[in-house]
Amino acid sequence: MTLIREMSSGSEFVGFYLLREFEVKQTNGTPAKDYFDIVLCDASGQLSAKYWDVSPAEKSLFAPMGLVKVQGVVQLYREKLQIKVNRIRLAVEQDGVAIADFIKAAPIAAADLVHTIQRTASEIADAELRGLVDYCLAKVGDKLSHYPAAKTHHHNYYSGLAYHTVRMLEIGDFICRQRPFLNADLLRAGILLHDIAKTEELTASLGIVSEYSLQGRLIGHIALASTWVTEAALKLGIPADSPKVVALQHLILSHHNLGEWGSPVQPQTAEAIALHYIDSLDAKLQMAEDALGALPEGEAWTPMIRGLENKAIYRTVF
Repeated sequence: MTLIREMSSGSEFVGFYLLREFEVKQTNGTPAKDYFDIVLCDASGQLSAKYWDVSPAEKSLFAPMGLVKVQGVVQLYREKLQIKVNRIRLAVEQDGVAIADFIKAAPIAAADLVHTIQRTASEIADAELRGLVDYCLAKVGDKLSHYPAAKTHHHNYYSGLAYHTVRMLEIGDFICRQRPFLNADLLRAGILLHDIAKTEELTASLGIVSEYSLQGRLIGHIALASTWVTEAALKLGIPADSPKVVALQHLILSHHNLGEWGSPVQPQTAEAIALHYIDSLDAKLQMAEDALGALPEGEAWTPMIRGLENKAIYRTVF
């Protein structure tokens, strides 16, 4: 079977893939015709695909998160690879394929990531900050072990949220050693909680986001997480307007930095500045790493990456 990352323009293939996204659309012609606008994926990556010859019976057969067998050809459309599907059918038991084989996951085991997060939380010396963090971590339960960090941009796979958090903790520990004036407990707490409400903002299964929840659409993970901190403070008997609660909420509310990026306030403490840039650094490097990892052998440039200001990334080889 041809892996997604091995596909190149002009190649023909037959194989099994996960139907990550699925939508029936209509062409602009007269009369309009139905077609499938889909995203196929495996553990190595994903590609957009079109199936033009849709029969009325086929429209009710397929749904997101289903395994399918596809015969198609890879084409170049607007400088991006895209699959033209010639034939498609649902996978059946006799095919001997399992959905877990097609899921991209963090390179570190979920249990190890969660253990690191829980250990870090337990090592926060400030009892009140530790209590706030523990409350919020307990609120998400086992979602922490498998949730992605985003729908498309970065760490958008199984255990992506935990992986993103652990990588940020590693960067944060280095910065706190280099800049000991920073409040290490506060920064760690901010890292642990800045994206924790992604577990409510997104509706996800096996690390793949199907949609944004109602809370995700109307409130968003930043405001949700800040509200959770207030809820935790009230449960723990900590004044909601205490400097620690306000400082932690400020880190959460400002970590996207700009209003157009979702933050209602901008970073105004040293720890908030650190959190924003740690988050941005890890997210952007992960986008580059994932794009380069999905690049076919022999290719030098990735496709345009939306999260990196629509720039392509060059594979540096000496």
